[in-house]
Amino acid sequence: MDIPPRVLTVAGSDSGGGAGIQADLKTMLALGVHGMSVLTAVTAQNSLGVQGAWELPVDAVRAQYRSVVDDIGVQAVKTGMLASAPLVETVAELLAGTDAPVVVDPVGVSKHGDPLLAASALDSVRTKLLPLATVATPNLDEVTQLTGVVVSDEDGMRRAADAVLGFGPRWALIKGGHLAGDAVDLLTDGAEEHWLRAPRHDNRHTHGTGCTLASAVAAGLAKGMEVQRAVRAAKEYVTGAIAAGFALGGGIGPVDHAWRLR
Repeated sequence: MDIPPRVLTVAGSDSGGGAGIQADLKTMLALGVHGMSVLTAVTAQNSLGVQGAWELPVDAVRAQYRSVVDDIGVQAVKTGMLASAPLVETVAELLAGTDAPVVVDPVGVSKHGDPLLAASALDSVRTKLLPLATVATPNLDEVTQLTGVVVSDEDGMRRAADAVLGFGPRWALIKGGHLAGDAVDLLTDGAEEHWLRAPRHDNRHTHGTGCTLASAVAAGLAKGMEVQRAVRAAKEYVTGAIAAGFALGGGIGPVDHAWRLR
């Protein structure tokens, strides 16, 4: 029996099921890899926002990670909500000892603007976590949070990528979804640029896009794809998921992780 590639997500839970660990595992299943998880935080979260968040103890995060990696092994790791400096530093220490590509989604705020990363943890993300990333996937708000660069156009995305690459990831994927016009992302390693464009769908139900994209990239890397191909495949998948996003509750609904199956 063939064993599917194994991908580990290290992230927080979204009780509404649209983002976080839940989105990661749905994406991995949809893309044919075996998803595993290390829970870093629990949130009370729905379509209206985040009503509460509780981070797990460092020892619990370390134990989950070692339990999975030492027994099952991984072909790629994706990180999401890490909440605090101690958690960021613990996860960075664990990743440094793992021989697998790493996709870092430097989650700072939720879709609704709720903070998911303590300000005191930003320096740890810059100096401990980003240097370990095969691909870092910040959106424009996270770029500003990490680098101070404010992006209003595509030239600004280039400046943002340079600033992010300065922290040490091999590749930066700057997500330009907050700009007007087509949904454009920039993937670069500082030497080559790849602009990824997709039509912007008139759909407000986009909860979980960042988690979904980063998990899709990790799934591609686990399958042995080169970074450029993994990112293009992930962009295609998340574009379809956004187009099929659906209403839940009274606020912003999720993207549809199963859009290819319906």
